Amino acid sequence: MTNKTNRCLFRAGFNSFIEADPYSILGHIHDAFHGQTLTTTDEAWIGEIGLLQKVLSPWKNEEAEIIFEYDIPRLGKRIDVVLLLRGIIFCLEFKVGQKDALQSDVEQVMDYALDLKNFHRYSHDRIIVPILIPTKHNTSSSSFTPSVYNDSIFNPLITGSNGLQNLIEKVLQHAGATTPRTIKDWIISPYTPTPTIIEAARSLYENHSVEEITRHEADKVTTDVTIAYILDVINRSKRNGEKSICFVTGVPGAGKTLVGLDVAVKQSYQEDGTLNEEDGAVYLSGNGPLVAVLTEALARDNYKKSKDKGENKKLSDSRREVSKFIQIIHRYRDNMLAKIRNPVVDGKLEIDPEKAIKLQQSGYGEVEHIAIFDEAQRAWTRKRIADYLKRGGTYGNKLKVANFPMSEAAFLIWSLDQREDWATIVCLIGGGQEINTGEAGISEWITALNDRFPHWKVYISDKLTDPEYAEGKVNELLKNNPNVEYSDRLHLGVSLRSFRAERLSAFVHSMLSFKSDTKELYQNVISHGYPIVLTRSMDKARAWLRQQARGTQQTGILISKVSARFKPLAVHVLPQSEDNAVHWFLEDKTDVRSSNYLEEAATEIQVQGLEVDYACVLWDADMRYDNGKWSFWKFNGKTQWIPEKNLETQKYMLNAYRVLLTRARQGMVICVPEGNARMTQEGFPEDPTRQPSFYNSTYEYFKSLDITEI
Repeated sequence: MTNKTNRCLFRAGFNSFIEADPYSILGHIHDAFHGQTLTTTDEAWIGEIGLLQKVLSPWKNEEAEIIFEYDIPRLGKRIDVVLLLRGIIFCLEFKVGQKDALQSDVEQVMDYALDLKNFHRYSHDRIIVPILIPTKHNTSSSSFTPSVYNDSIFNPLITGSNGLQNLIEKVLQHAGATTPRTIKDWIISPYTPTPTIIEAARSLYENHSVEEITRHEADKVTTDVTIAYILDVINRSKRNGEKSICFVTGVPGAGKTLVGLDVAVKQSYQEDGTLNEEDGAVYLSGNGPLVAVLTEALARDNYKKSKDKGENKKLSDSRREVSKFIQIIHRYRDNMLAKIRNPVVDGKLEIDPEKAIKLQQSGYGEVEHIAIFDEAQRAWTRKRIADYLKRGGTYGNKLKVANFPMSEAAFLIWSLDQREDWATIVCLIGGGQEINTGEAGISEWITALNDRFPHWKVYISDKLTDPEYAEGKVNELLKNNPNVEYSDRLHLGVSLRSFRAERLSAFVHSMLSFKSDTKELYQNVISHGYPIVLTRSMDKARAWLRQQARGTQQTGILISKVSARFKPLAVHVLPQSEDNAVHWFLEDKTDVRSSNYLEEAATEIQVQGLEVDYACVLWDADMRYDNGKWSFWKFNGKTQWIPEKNLETQKYMLNAYRVLLTRARQGMVICVPEGNARMTQEGFPEDPTRQPSFYNSTYEYFKSLDITEI
């Protein structure tokens, strides 16, 4: 009676569950839970435990299993309770204290059932019964019908606490489930999408303009050359039974996201267009807002087109289809972490056969042969991931691993290396865009290949030798690796058709580095129809943005996450949540949550990998021009700015502004506030945290570059 898999908070056979003390079970759940539980959460759990101990008593001595808070592999969704009874999978969603069955709650439990059916290997061919339990509901469902999806899923059933036992009995009778049995190893089932969901995802992808959604600006010929090269490496790896890794570079706006998505989709099909079930790929990003916005944009577009055709399709179906190809990297990582022996012995990672299923081709690896890692430079250092796993915690489960021996990059390579046939990794890299403490940069990937995976073939962009990648040390790091091939086809070079992205990136790099060609680059950029203006007034900045934008063009305010004194300017920081990022990017000008309202500002964390048409970069006192160099400061949250002396942190702060200054597709205004020059009657600064001296030198530097002032 415990949980050894880290895929749930508690699991047990019916007999031991029913016999156990409820508070002992609650203790097990607490031990496995990451985060602070609320009193209401504890009350809900203890209520569910007590209720189910009574409800399940008729099947006490059967071979059956109960699972609390099951984490559906790689999807980040958690089911309140799963019952494995007589070969049937019951998904229970409790709404404690609720009387009415809300439509959103019914859809929630149905989505869980569909996610299991589509992505959970040991649920593919099973009957799945979703049950919603508003505990104070007075009636119970009496009709048992298959869902419209025709896939052995019951339409969602609804009952209050008092009717649950009787409802389960009737379901078993209706399904003809008379033999006591459970589903072996269901708890550690691999993540494997069904052919149906893959076909749906393909149809969804091909019926959009992904170029429009990702708003890339690269010449299509350039991206096609890069995609073709990567697909050739993949075919070579498959043919020779090799492990390979490609490093793809490109300036902001050059289409790295498009290339990643395109490879993920094209690799899942044969040349004749038929489904390739064995050689699939997945696009993975550690950028939660990017994944959320891309997924929602693709799903909304597909849902609208389906509705226009008169198809009976839900938005959640479209989201599910997108999630086949686009996923959060942490959930992929955590799914592999759940398979290892724990504790780690002698610094060596090993698979625990009791926690993982070995498949014929993928071995103990994941189902995909190809993993595309976006923003690979942001993978964590060994120290950061080791500290994180030492504390314990990945999306709710306390997955504690002491003395974790690898960086995140090394672990991701190790994960693909578990495949027994072949594998390819595609790393999409933005130069100079590490923006968080503990992000290792590209050097960590190369070090891992040299030290731990010398049998992997390395295909690398010739631009990776530039200074913004691994501090220009790539050649030195790879000089003793015999498996390296350089190619200019792995760099997304930008043609004159998308002159903006290349020239803007060069201008921003030059401006932040105090290069002598900054003025010339500025004139070059604006001469090609990309305005960059300077102001000290947020009112003027807002007016300029509204004047520039036409039709559905998008505007937005951007700030660094270290920024602190924006409230006096009537700017509110966008709260850190994927839903907030989705609303900020995707809602139209009629919705106050939209970026277009110019009230909430997004940080580099929320906009990396995404763009708006016109942006205001609001410059705070965290990074100040100081006699030909930058000085870095952090606000103490109360009264003063403190100098930031750590060189690594300084690099991240500089990169934050590099990201912010390259997020606008059509033009931008840089606002450096005037600060507050007023004095109190006693002769002290009215606001010592916004003194003009904190801002003036930065403003004068930008002005010296001949940036047009408004």
